Amino acid sequence: MAETPQLHVTTSIDDCQLIKLERHHHENGNLTVVEDCNEIPFKIRRTFYLYDIPGGESRGGHAHKTLYQFIVAISGSFEVAVDDGKRTRVYVLNRPYEGLLVVPGVWSTLQNFSSGSVCAVLASDVYNESDYYREYEEFLKSKSTAEL
Repeated sequence: MAETPQLHVTTSIDDCQLIKLERHHHENGNLTVVEDCNEIPFKIRRTFYLYDIPGGESRGGHAHKTLYQFIVAISGSFEVAVDDGKRTRVYVLNRPYEGLLVVPGVWSTLQNFSSGSVCAVLASDVYNESDYYREYEEFLKSKSTAEL
């Protein structure tokens, strides 16, 4: 986890990764478990989910200074575009036993939601508006401080 608020200036999309979660198959349904610091590399402090997203809409469109997120398609599918100011990569999430770790200092946008999709986000801290970069230009300026 982030030891200093300046960690975000050196992170890149290469620090984001898909993580497969353990699946327990049973005749009467499947089970997947996510535990703090076990399946994902941080303590879960906040959980929220997105649903009923109208066609063509996107969510996210911001970056965090210190917050880690683990994003899972509980139902349906959607894409997560991650951007470190130099490169962009798009992940398709469509399995409830696989999620995307998004690190601080990476701009992320959730897009192309299928009908009826549900997105769960597990976060390393509670909501804190001062942790957000909501303007892309401000985000790019923060990343450029690593090159000075």
